[in-house]
This record gives sequence, C-alpha cells and structure tokens, in this order.
Amino acid sequence: MRIAYVSSDPGVPVFGSKGCSVHAQEVMRAMQRAGAEVELHTVRTGGEPTSDLSSVRVHELDFDRKGGREAVERRAQEANAQLLEALASRPAYDMVYERYSLWGTAGMEFANSSGLPGVLEVNAPLVEEQATHRTLVNRDLAEEIASRVFSTAAVVVAVSKDVREYVCSKGGAPERVHVIPNGVDPQRFLKKTAASRKEDNFRVGFVGSLKPWHDLTTLISAYVLLLESRPDAQLIIVGDGPERSRIEDLLNAANVAEGVVFSGAIPPEEVPAWVQKMDVGTAPYSRDAARYFSPLKILEYMASGLPVVGSNTGQIPELVEDGVSGILHEAEDAAGLARSLDRLAGSPELRSRMGQAGRQAVEERHSWDSVVDTTFRLAQVPAGQVRGHSDG
Repeated sequence: MRIAYVSSDPGVPVFGSKGCSVHAQEVMRAMQRAGAEVELHTVRTGGEPTSDLSSVRVHELDFDRKGGREAVERRAQEANAQLLEALASRPAYDMVYERYSLWGTAGMEFANSSGLPGVLEVNAPLVEEQATHRTLVNRDLAEEIASRVFSTAAVVVAVSKDVREYVCSKGGAPERVHVIPNGVDPQRFLKKTAASRKEDNFRVGFVGSLKPWHDLTTLISAYVLLLESRPDAQLIIVGDGPERSRIEDLLNAANVAEGVVFSGAIPPEEVPAWVQKMDVGTAPYSRDAARYFSPLKILEYMASGLPVVGSNTGQIPELVEDGVSGILHEAEDAAGLARSLDRLAGSPELRSRMGQAGRQAVEERHSWDSVVDTTFRLAQVPAGQVRGHSDG
C-alpha cells in the first residue's frame, strides 16, 4: 500500500521538534508499521528524517517563507499547483493523507480527481487560531478553502469533539467527520518501575512549549504550597517557550527557584528520559485555554506510567479517568492542584496504581498504531495490506 502524506503548512517543519512535527512523524511511523510505503509531499521538512523514517521518500517544494504575511499567504496558495504536479508525477498511490493547513487544497483535490480515498487530518480551527494569535490577511479565502476541503474529503479525522463540531459547521458532512484523539508510541515511553530512579524526593513534572494557556502560573503557585508540606519536592519543567522568563521571575520572587529544573528546548527523542525522572505529570491548562486541543503530554505521561494531575478542561477529562489514572482539578485552582500533588506525594502505592491504569489505557486505546488502524478502517483501506508498485 502506497500513501501520499501531504503537509503544505509552512509553519510545520515535518522533521522538526515542535508538537506538530512529532505528530506528523508518529503518524508516518505507524503507517509504516502497518505495512505501508509512505511518500511525503511538503513545503518544509525542517531537517533530516530520523533513521526509522529514512525509507520515507521526501518531495520538498522550494518554498520561500521570507517577507510579509501577505506574500507568504500568496506563495502558500501557489504551492498547491506544484504539489498537484508532484503528486501526479509519482507511481499510483492507494490513499492520500493530508494534514489540514490554511491554504492547502492539493491533497484532497488530487484524491478526488484520482478516485482515491482522501483523509484530511484536522488538528485545530486554523482560521480562528491564525486570526486570533497571529496575522491573517485573506480570511475570506481561508474560510472558503476550509469549507472546500472539509466538504470534499472522503474522511475527516478530527482530534477532538470541538474540532469535529467546527468542521461540521464549516461544511463537513457529519457522517464523514470522525473524532480520533492523538496517540503515543508506548514503546518510546517505557513503563515506569520502582527502579526507574533512586531519589527519595517527590518530583512534579511538566512537558510543554511554555505558552500562556498552559498556565504555569497556577503550577508555580501550587508548587509553592506543596513545599509547605513537602519541602524536598522538586519541579521539572521540560521544554522552552515565551513564558520561560516570566516563570523564572515568579520562582525567584517566591524564593523557590533552587528546587526547579529546566531542561530547555530538547529534541523529541530526549523527552522520554526526562519524563522518567518524574513521579507525576501535570497539565494545568487555564479556563480560557482552547477546548479543541488533544494534548500529547497527557498520553506521554500515561505511557510512562505516571499519574496525571490536570485541569478539567478540553479533552483532558476524556483521556484521564479521575481517581483511576489521575486526578482532575478546577482550572486555575492552585490550592486544589497542590492538594492533589500532596496526596500523591504521600502515597507511592496510589501513584503506582494510577500509573498502571494510565499505561493500560494507552496500550489499549491510545497508541499511534490504533489511531492509524482506525483511520485505515474509516477510509476502507485494510491496514497491513501492501500493494506493490515500482518507483518508476
């Protein structure tokens, strides 16, 4: 089985280290494990593929990301013609899988014209996101493109219920829009055991890009409260981002900076080792955090056998069973977060039980393999059935 994976968003470096990059790489890995031959068509590779993706044939357009926003938008629209030409020039595909982007139409257009199953992956309401957090010059055209690709895709994979509602409101046929949350590769995140680390101190962890909606302010406040009962507790923050300096100021102002470890920006392959240093993983999203997200960090914590402490917002309550695989608290409730952490600090047995439940949930329902197998089933393409084609 030959699959064309199309990524026409210049903001997605497919082989980079951003969350979107990890997502794209993991989907392609799972496709390969299912027996598929994957070819990538993209405007931005962002680096070289990892060794386990070295067999992916890469077709990268020469895309200029310099200049003003209007020029970049125009070039992104023009890239569709080049992508169509590249797709048509290859030996026959069995399926086209396109990551939805603001200006991308080539993947679904090629699938329709070729009579192939076309799967559109939608991770966010990009028009609203771009207009709110960045700059969007030609919003009308972006809305038109969204409606066009949502309505023509044979299968739309939405990462959350809120994304599905958005897609349907913009023209996606409800019977063709399916919710498949993000996944994780359980093999990358080894199950946590008592021998994973030797330190006695309780370690609270966070993984993320340090954006405002992650609400590290509440996490810092909770950590300060936790230190009153657990003075040896440590906080590990994995990642980097725009909130870094403000977080450091908060820690210094509270005189607790010495108990906090920052990893800084790290490549994805180093994340599992950092997560293994933790006793609990946190996801303290704020009340105004976008509800459409499907957080990878939650699944990475669970795959590592960590109990999760997170706010009861967005998709978190669907992934974390309160009292079973973790503990949920009200968003922006530092005292509630601190109480949950203190409870887990005092009970290694509870941490172990919740961690085991989370790991089991990941293995049964949230692996990337299950995500891809479900996608193949919806597209009516049997997973693992390989059709041989020459490269020609």
